[in-house]
Amino acid sequence: MLLPMCLAAFAAGLNDRFPFVLLANRDEGFDRDAAAMTWWPDRGAAPGLLAGRDLSAGGTWLGLTALGRLALVTNVREPGRVLVGSPSRGELVPNWLQSGHGAHDAAALLRLGEVARNGFNLLVADLQYVGSNSAASDQARWLSNRPQLQDRGLRSGVHGVSNAALNTPWPKLVRLKQRLQSMLGDGHDLPGLQASAFAALADPQVAADTELPATGLPLLRERQVSPAFIRIVGDDPAVAVYGTRCATLVVVQNQGKQRSVHVVERSFGASGGVVGEVRFEWNLPLA
Repeated sequence: MLLPMCLAAFAAGLNDRFPFVLLANRDEGFDRDAAAMTWWPDRGAAPGLLAGRDLSAGGTWLGLTALGRLALVTNVREPGRVLVGSPSRGELVPNWLQSGHGAHDAAALLRLGEVARNGFNLLVADLQYVGSNSAASDQARWLSNRPQLQDRGLRSGVHGVSNAALNTPWPKLVRLKQRLQSMLGDGHDLPGLQASAFAALADPQVAADTELPATGLPLLRERQVSPAFIRIVGDDPAVAVYGTRCATLVVVQNQGKQRSVHVVERSFGASGGVVGEVRFEWNLPLA
């Protein structure tokens, strides 16, 4: 059985018009129920959040709030190492988003050094400030519990994560980061940027064997999960049993003094085709 495998690349502070752009794919078995991105209801005093939902464990892999807080989690690939009964990694995203705490408090708030969990990467960011002149560590952070607790502020640039540590040069992550950097330099308007982003996320290129990481998976499986867009079929070659379930694009746009957020999520079926798309846009409060 394959565990969830995701891919994300983001650019912060490289483009005045688009100070933050995130491209992400979620890979999962097609037999695991999930709900498309939508606004969750408020939970007491906590704000509502925009996210998909894992209907098995109840958490999510990527979410945002109306105030521009963003969080994303990926699993760390650890074949043969599973902590049975450990808390879901998917709860990290809503727990931080609805906490009201800053990115620099995430490790303590989520008790990342105290609670035993399966391996994860967690990205947290405040889109009101990312790309501005304020301290980079206050805008976005990467946290992980493998090989030990890590908590790092992220400077301006292009970063990415899959199912290893931040910026580990797996071929699909290297290609996605390169394409993201190129599209930001091409002078796209918002529709052009969105089109280029989804084309990059739909890349089916399989890495050469000499480029594949050695993560403990059999060679055939390493090949199958090496593209940005994954599709692994079962007995019926027309139907995937595992693959890219959704692709998400988050763009922060500056227009004069106003900063807005644009989110698009595309969902894919077992045949590989698009089965749904949702779009959300809103203005952030002035910082």
